[in-house]
Amino acid sequence: MGKVSEKRMVYCLVAIFVVIAMVEGAKGATICNIPLSRLNLCRPAVTGRYPPPPTKKCCLLIKHADLNCLCKFKDALPAFNINPSRAFALPKKCKYNLHIPPKCRG
Repeated sequence: MGKVSEKRMVYCLVAIFVVIAMVEGAKGATICNIPLSRLNLCRPAVTGRYPPPPTKKCCLLIKHADLNCLCKFKDALPAFNINPSRAFALPKKCKYNLHIPPKCRG
């Protein structure tokens, strides 16, 4: 599969998850073990030029995240103003020794 096709597929998957989140609302839709309704808890720590450290609530969310799953969405993160390097640095900033897939490091 070509690089463009892979990116298109990732964007489509993200769009599907966003639609699911809107439809499911309070029912608790999740992506990669993270409730979509709680994704904003980590948003400040992964956006902007000088983001603050992650909050305790963000760290609790990251502790339960499926990082292998999240890695599949790495190329789509910039579309949401999320810096992938910062996103995958959260476990370390939260002082968790979680395995991050090599293709998602740095």
